[in-house]
Amino acid sequence: MKPTIIQCQNLSHCYSGKNALNKINFEVVAGEPIGLVGPNGAGKTTLLSILCGFLRPTSGAVTLFGHKPGASVLSGKIAALPQDAKLDPTFNIGEQLKFYARLQGLTRKQASIETIRVLEAVALKKSLYEKPDTLSHGMAKRVAIAQALIGKPQLILLDEPTAGLDPVNTRNIRSIIAELSPETTFIISSHDLTELGRLCQQILLLENGIMNTMQLNVSEKNSPTRFLTLQMEPCSATDVIKKINQLDGIVKLTNPQKNEFIVEYSPEIESKMDIKIINCINENNWQYRQFSQGKSLEEKLFFENQNPE
Repeated sequence: MKPTIIQCQNLSHCYSGKNALNKINFEVVAGEPIGLVGPNGAGKTTLLSILCGFLRPTSGAVTLFGHKPGASVLSGKIAALPQDAKLDPTFNIGEQLKFYARLQGLTRKQASIETIRVLEAVALKKSLYEKPDTLSHGMAKRVAIAQALIGKPQLILLDEPTAGLDPVNTRNIRSIIAELSPETTFIISSHDLTELGRLCQQILLLENGIMNTMQLNVSEKNSPTRFLTLQMEPCSATDVIKKINQLDGIVKLTNPQKNEFIVEYSPEIESKMDIKIINCINENNWQYRQFSQGKSLEEKLFFENQNPE
C-alpha cells in the first residue's frame, strides 16, 4: 500500500472574514501526479501556501508525512515552484542552483554534483554558466523546475508550471513530470485542463473554498457503458448524430460544444466502437481532429456535475 503523504481535515482559512478555504478534507498518497483546479480566487494558492508552511490555517488540521507544514523534519522532502518564480539576474544559473543546494545542507562538492544532475533532468546542462536574462521564457521555467528538484524531494508543488509556454516547452515540462513521477509525487495547480488530463488520475477541484476530489476513469471502468469523445472538423451536427446513432451499441450521443460529440455506448453490444465510428467517418467523407477514449477533463469537472442524470 502506498503511503499517505498529505492529510487535510476540516481545513479552513479566512481573509477579513471571508473563507478562502472552507472545511476541506482530502488525502494524497504517493504516486501519480495530482491536479489542483478551480477558477481564479477559488483558494488554490492559499492551499499551496498552507502546505508549504507559509500560512497557518485558521482552523482544522493538515499534516505532510505525518508532520505539520514547515516542520524542520520536512526540509528536503518538499519543494515548491510558485507561478511567478524569478531568478536573480546577477548570478549565472549554476551559481544560483549551487546556492539553493547549499541551503539544503549539501557540501560544496555535493552542491556542484546536484546542480549538474537537476540541469540534466530538464535538458539544460549547457546553460550552466548562462545568466537568467539570456534564457527564453520556456528555458527559465525549466530552470525553476530544476531548482525544485534539488535534493530529490518526495513531494513537489507546482503552481501553473506551463503558463505562458509554447506547445514545445509545454510538452517538455510534461515529459519531465511524467519521467520523475515514479519517485516524486507532484501536485500541479493549473488552468490547462488538457495537460492535467494527460498527466493526472486524481483531481482536486476547489470552488468557492470547497474541495471535491475526483478519480479519473474510475466511474467509467465500473459502469456498464463507456464513452468516446470526438472532435470534428466543421460539419453538420445533425448528419453526424443521425449516422452514428444508427450504429449498434450506441446508448446516447450528445453535442455539448460546436463540432464536439460525446458517444456513450455499450461494450457488451459493441466492444470495438472506436473502429465502427472511424469507419462511419470514412464512409461519409468527414474529417476529424481528435478521437479519444472517455470524456475530457473539462466535461467531467464542469458539465457532468452541473447536469447530473
